[in-house]
Amino acid sequence: MTDLLSPSQLTTVAAKLEVLRSLLDTHNLDAYLIPSADEHLNEYLPEVKQRRKWISGFTGSAGDFLVGCEKSWLFADSRYYEQAELETDASLIQVAKVGLEGHQTLEETLEALGREAHTTGKAFRLGYDPFTLSVNQFRALQKRLEPCGVSLEAVSENLVDVVRSRHPWSKLDQPSDYAQSPLFYLPDALTGESISAKLQRVREKLANLGAQILPITKLDQIAWLCNTRGWDVAYNPVFIAYAIVTADAAFLFTNLNRIDADLRQILEANVTLRPYEAYAETLASLLSPANRVLIDRKHTTMGTYHLLKSAESERCKILETANPIEEMKARKNAIEVEQMQAANLKASRAKTRTMKWVLDQLATGNSLTEADIAATIEHYYREEADFQGLSFNTIAGTGANSSIVHYGTPNPQAVLQSGDLLLLDSGAQYASGTTDDTRTIAIGTPTSEQIERYTEVLKAHINCAMQKFPKGTTGAQLDGITRSTLWHSGLDYGHGTGHGVGAFLNVHEGPNGISKRVSQVLEPGMVTSIEPGYYKPGWGGIRIENLYVVKEVPSEQAADSDDAPTPWYWFESLTYIPFDKRLIDPNRLDKRQREWLDRYHQSILEKLSPSLSPDEITWLHDACTL
Repeated sequence: MTDLLSPSQLTTVAAKLEVLRSLLDTHNLDAYLIPSADEHLNEYLPEVKQRRKWISGFTGSAGDFLVGCEKSWLFADSRYYEQAELETDASLIQVAKVGLEGHQTLEETLEALGREAHTTGKAFRLGYDPFTLSVNQFRALQKRLEPCGVSLEAVSENLVDVVRSRHPWSKLDQPSDYAQSPLFYLPDALTGESISAKLQRVREKLANLGAQILPITKLDQIAWLCNTRGWDVAYNPVFIAYAIVTADAAFLFTNLNRIDADLRQILEANVTLRPYEAYAETLASLLSPANRVLIDRKHTTMGTYHLLKSAESERCKILETANPIEEMKARKNAIEVEQMQAANLKASRAKTRTMKWVLDQLATGNSLTEADIAATIEHYYREEADFQGLSFNTIAGTGANSSIVHYGTPNPQAVLQSGDLLLLDSGAQYASGTTDDTRTIAIGTPTSEQIERYTEVLKAHINCAMQKFPKGTTGAQLDGITRSTLWHSGLDYGHGTGHGVGAFLNVHEGPNGISKRVSQVLEPGMVTSIEPGYYKPGWGGIRIENLYVVKEVPSEQAADSDDAPTPWYWFESLTYIPFDKRLIDPNRLDKRQREWLDRYHQSILEKLSPSLSPDEITWLHDACTL
């Protein structure tokens, strides 16, 4: 995320919207849809592909922008309600707070526009770039909107790119380093599986499904498959590329100039290297009546789908099902789990040291800002071996800023004040793995309300973390379990309870997660966050987040006693960081919650003490003693 928009930038937003509207007229469009994603459906984007941010000023990682001939709308979920209002000009952009009563969704807004146009005898033409919408997104829109008179019109040129390219500000706003980062290889000692072995598994999955060709759009899937990383996207060790796997070949399409001789030799033993621009031509050349192409509707763009659909009747058939790589990537092998444990122990040590530093500084009367906190946590991350970078922009929000769920760049003018809360959500990328954790710290003596709310969030975290569950359990089921005690207290949070995390890959990955919308079952080897929270604008926010890996419960401890018992699973923590004990009311914890907390504190001491100084150990013992 970036700093909030300045008044001069708002003027620029108005100018950009004016130029875009002139293009609507040229293309005979009534509106143009600008999703948050790019051609690879990334959540975090290369700077040049941050089209919605560039033209609207909104920096959140999710949210769609709709530009009509006279009005424009930004659709933001509850994570971004406050941020969207702060970063946009209400005279130019209407913020639609999705999920809030009285606010419309993108679909509802377009339905109303379509009906309004229908009363005048016209169809409402909605333009979109087919390479920025997944097949699922397109079909969902089409199903809802066509009956209301809205026609979805694919535009071959991205209109935001056209605006950028034709006007004076373009030279300043278009980075020249797109897809230029050097690529590097991860040895089997880190990945636990060779490229050839992964390709073999993918081909076996394709054969079982009756498919012969798999086009791959998602960058983390490609990086995982090729055991190769790059830094084309901030915070994510991925590189801009497409890939295609067939029954007897594999192709990787990227900027070949950034591949050195050693890596080229490794890759060419497994795949054919081709320029990024050769993707469409190569895919077309592989199609035949005998071949069936596997398309994952969630992870394939309409751009790729159009390439296939135009040839489907004569040259190929399409099988629509989940990309097998997504679940293979999510189920970490034993070596990946071991590496993730090592990475998260480093991050736990760094954040524990940061918490001690913050409290020591405050105790001596030193003034601290959000930016000081962010710089310090990065300093401690860097002290650990094999640090590669942050896994996302550090969230260090104090006071009212802590209630902004995905708060932007820490503010050097925002000073920690006694009576406030500090929410520190951060993560690092190490060669061994990706980390993400959150702690909330009281500045000065906490109030009774802060203690009560924090303890309720902690209880929710513990309830999920200690929950054993049978094979077949989904993230949606565990989401409800986590919220149960909060709901009893009349509290809730707008975001999901947890997200998947990659092994030295994206900090957010699928298909697993813990939220009401996740139907994916949790399986051994999957890594997930557990991060319930509470947020009150103006008052502040609380979030408590650890990463966990799903493990199988030993058979003698499983709940079933049948001859063929159902496997049971549990969460093993990867994160070992103390909570702020001043915010915990032990009397609000039941016996099982208190036992979990005591065990967790003991584990923190065992994991961290061997690598800490005597002074740090003394502090940690006190922090882990209620």
